[in-house]
Amino acid sequence: MNKIIVASLGALLLVGSVSCNRKVTRISENKEVDLSGRWNNTDSRLTAEEIIKECNSGKWITNFTSKNPDKKPAVIVGFVKNKSHEHIDAETFMLDLEKSFINQGQVRLIQGGEKRQEIRGERADQQDNASESTMKKFGLEVGADYMLQGDINSIVDSYKNKKVVYYQINLQLTDLQSNEVVWIGDKKITKYVKN
Repeated sequence: MNKIIVASLGALLLVGSVSCNRKVTRISENKEVDLSGRWNNTDSRLTAEEIIKECNSGKWITNFTSKNPDKKPAVIVGFVKNKSHEHIDAETFMLDLEKSFINQGQVRLIQGGEKRQEIRGERADQQDNASESTMKKFGLEVGADYMLQGDINSIVDSYKNKKVVYYQINLQLTDLQSNEVVWIGDKKITKYVKN
């Protein structure tokens, strides 16, 4: 009985000492690392940068600025739906899209969704609890001119220990006044994974 207890404790110590040898190294957020072949932060960032650059070079922005010479178009990033075979945090991708819009500086980015509701809640709270000189008023929000929406799709082709994962990200920009689709863009990523 004592031998079993001693052997069990020894095994636990051995497992514990092996798991304590993990080494973590910090790397640049811009370094491309792809361990699993799944959608990752590099895919999200590069897709957002490339597709927003394409969006901002579209005819829609020239049409808008020719009609409104002293104004940048106001864009809200709507929902990007994950229709792929794997779990992808669409909110992280949407944030990358918003960051790309801001960094490229050709549009005004308007807050939407739950974040907008939280801001409106804060504004309502200020009506009772902030001084009149610092209180933010209702009815002065910038209305968005366009909404960007889309989806992430994937196709997997596999055989034995090899697979090809194909992602297609589709985005549409819609004029909020007329419901006219003014721009459609996509980005395709193909990954070959061998185990």
